[in-house]
Amino acid sequence: MNDDDPGPLGLGALDRLKAEHRRLDEEIAALAADPCSDQLELVRLKRRKLRLKDQIQMITNNNIPDIIA
Repeated sequence: MNDDDPGPLGLGALDRLKAEHRRLDEEIAALAADPCSDQLELVRLKRRKLRLKDQIQMITNNNIPDIIA
């Protein structure tokens, strides 16, 4: 596989991951505002959001070329 090829986790996937991250952020805020919300579900959503953040960062780092100074 070519290092310059964004592959299946390229820029299109990056946009989808960012959109899902924003959606989860809104869902977490709504659950956190409700005192009767399921705390286990809230923790699960927060973990998913962190995994998405890691994936977004990994794709971003892979798309930045290494510059040898």
